[in-house]
Amino acid sequence: MKLIDIGLVDDTNKNLTEHLNSDYDALGEKLSRHAIDIDEITKKASQLAVAVPSWGVGTGGTRFARFPGIGEPRHVFDKLEDCSVINQLTRVTPTVSLHIPWDDENPTELKDKASTLGLRFDAMNSNTFQDQPEQTHSYKFGSLSHSESQTREQAIEHNLRCIDIGKQIGSSALTVWVGDGSNFPGQSNLTKQFERYLDSLRTVYAALPNDWQLFTEHKMYEPAFYSTVVQDWGTNLLIAQELGEKASCLVDLGHHAPNVNIEMIVARLIQFKKLGGFHFNDSKYGDDDLDTAAIDPFRLFLVFNELVDAAHTHGDSFAPAYMLDQSHNVTDPIESLMSSAIEVQRAFVLAMLVKRDELENYQNANDVIMAAKTLKQAFLTDVEPILAKSRLTNGGAIDPIAVYRQSGYRQRVAKVRPMVTGAGGGIV
Repeated sequence: MKLIDIGLVDDTNKNLTEHLNSDYDALGEKLSRHAIDIDEITKKASQLAVAVPSWGVGTGGTRFARFPGIGEPRHVFDKLEDCSVINQLTRVTPTVSLHIPWDDENPTELKDKASTLGLRFDAMNSNTFQDQPEQTHSYKFGSLSHSESQTREQAIEHNLRCIDIGKQIGSSALTVWVGDGSNFPGQSNLTKQFERYLDSLRTVYAALPNDWQLFTEHKMYEPAFYSTVVQDWGTNLLIAQELGEKASCLVDLGHHAPNVNIEMIVARLIQFKKLGGFHFNDSKYGDDDLDTAAIDPFRLFLVFNELVDAAHTHGDSFAPAYMLDQSHNVTDPIESLMSSAIEVQRAFVLAMLVKRDELENYQNANDVIMAAKTLKQAFLTDVEPILAKSRLTNGGAIDPIAVYRQSGYRQRVAKVRPMVTGAGGGIV
């Protein structure tokens, strides 16, 4: 099922193809002078896949306000339709990551709907950082690390249910992020709290199918502002090493202190075989959940430089999971997610243009200027023709946002999706 008229996509592409071919040929000629095959790069770009978070297609917000948009999804089935539009136009987001209980529906119906839309499911995400109406025990003072065993058991059972749903819909990973921590000195015993978290997660880990992975996610602060149970990559690495082979670390680009060298964290996790995947977004001050590469595209490139270098070393065995994780308060979420997916693909392509043998020689010779110049030379290359050609070849749109706007999709779905009124707080 295609929710954007294929004729519109084809007509728009026809109007842009001549200029695209010209730009593509010019870039190909330029790259060939550096012994780079543009068609091979385009082929690899076409194979990149980035998961879309189901919650990302809804309008987000801050702790202070949320400004609802028109045509917001009413439930997970509407979310899947929005996700299918993103994939139809960009051809780089074939999977959707669900969040339970936000997306808690009949697994068979979920799988059937996704199949109809040409989508598959990525990692499951558990939610023990919010209280739900039917809960017996509150997560106000923690979940997997709570001082009361009944609350921990409730959080464990929720994660086990996420695994069960995931098995039925074809997922093969569980992502666990908890808001557990403390807001005041002395509120919690830091050591015992972490021990309780590990004990709870061991039970969840033991329930994983043999072909599944467990991604644990760290975050420096919020909602726990004094101490967070999984506060940084070092603690996250300890968790993954403690649990076993199927456990690895998920890196959210917004979950670090300002100016932290994220690409070095990525390199360390790769080195010790514990890099599980990413939540891509961008940040100016904290966990802003801005569109990917909206603030610092060079940092995203440097992250992918480490990823491409690792793939060059380890081959097909190196396959981290890529997913977007954003909150959109002032933009159309579909447009933001399309833009972000393209930026992830762009960073991947730019990193493939790095002359790795030359870079290694400059590094070994301590030639600082030439090593830095080698990276910048790749980063400053305009690879838009490669990205557009990849979309065109895969049946997408040369200009996804333009086609999306021309399609009137948002206005069309708004007729059947009631307008949400009022301004609630909280990032979704």
